[in-house]
Amino acid sequence: MKALASAADAVVADLEDAVAPSEKEHAREVVSRLRPPIVRVNGAGTPWFEDDLAVTAQLEPDALMLPKANPEAVAALGAEGPPVIAVIETALGLRLAFETASQERVVALMLGAADLGAEVGLEPRTDGLDLLYPRAKLVFDSAAAGIRQPFDVVHLALDDSEGLEASARFARSLGFGGKACIHPAQVHVVNRVFAPDDEDIRWAERVVDAFERAQGAGEGVIALDGLMVDRPVVERARRILGSTTRKER
Repeated sequence: MKALASAADAVVADLEDAVAPSEKEHAREVVSRLRPPIVRVNGAGTPWFEDDLAVTAQLEPDALMLPKANPEAVAALGAEGPPVIAVIETALGLRLAFETASQERVVALMLGAADLGAEVGLEPRTDGLDLLYPRAKLVFDSAAAGIRQPFDVVHLALDDSEGLEASARFARSLGFGGKACIHPAQVHVVNRVFAPDDEDIRWAERVVDAFERAQGAGEGVIALDGLMVDRPVVERARRILGSTTRKER
């Protein structure tokens, strides 16, 4: 209930890792009462997958979160239903992340570090370099597939706001558009990192304004504060302003 009252952009009800096998049915009953915007179902091929889909079909959530995603797992969801956030957390899933992102129902990828790290033997590092390749691959595969920026891994240490902020800033610098949280106390840090600050907004407004005035005068490239501003720079500025608009809604 705390999560539903938090400032998170969306709340995910987890029917997978957070629920013991003996409690799966009870968890579905709780989810049916709460009707959260996003539900993480159990993975395709597990004994609970079909029952999870039956429940979520009745709830009609805003999105489904699919663990251990790959193209075959997405196909098992069927062609109809809510949009899918595909969690990439296996070596095969990482290898096929572009193909997964290209599936019609998939709107975003999310990186899952624990299962992936265990499978390939990654050792956690405070600088985040253990996940540099998986993070970068998800960003590029998402862009190539034409979907939104991916969501970064959760930060498991609840009392480590400095580490959470450093992880979020690193992910943002690589091209991630958000980060999953495991506790409402983490939300304000993640929101602060991924939301543009006042300086970002002022810069973006100046870039867009200068570019539009230049276009009106028949110029395609301009200089602003001694730096060249062309269309890719303008698109970055418009993304910043677009994210601000979404936050205000």
